[in-house]
Amino acid sequence: MKKDIHVVGAVIVQDGRILCAQRGNHRLLPCMWEFPGGKIEPGESPREALRREILEEMNCTVEVGEQVEHTVHEYDFGIVHLTTYYCRLLSGTPVLKEHAKIEWRRPAELASLNWAPADVPAVRKIMGQPLPFWENRRA
Repeated sequence: MKKDIHVVGAVIVQDGRILCAQRGNHRLLPCMWEFPGGKIEPGESPREALRREILEEMNCTVEVGEQVEHTVHEYDFGIVHLTTYYCRLLSGTPVLKEHAKIEWRRPAELASLNWAPADVPAVRKIMGQPLPFWENRRA
């Protein structure tokens, strides 16, 4: 029986663009794009895990907003339960610690990247809806 892996992903939005992160070629799902985040540790809520992971991975503090999507995807290595949340940066500038590359993309540009399969439903949803309220106020 495959292991269940519960993870969270941050859909970080700033100035109408979304932060996209490319996995390194030495990791599982090499060179695929994802929303940054990671595993939920025992005793953590998904939102707590996401704040911790973004601080560890990118040296940034985020505010975690509404849930974007929850996806269950079976990979060779296990069954990933991915919950993505809209986030906004409170402090810091994202740095490369865990990823090979990061890019800021408009929602309409997301489909041009090679996304990890578990992230695809969130990408489709983001492309079909308005950005979070704090981004709409800037227009």
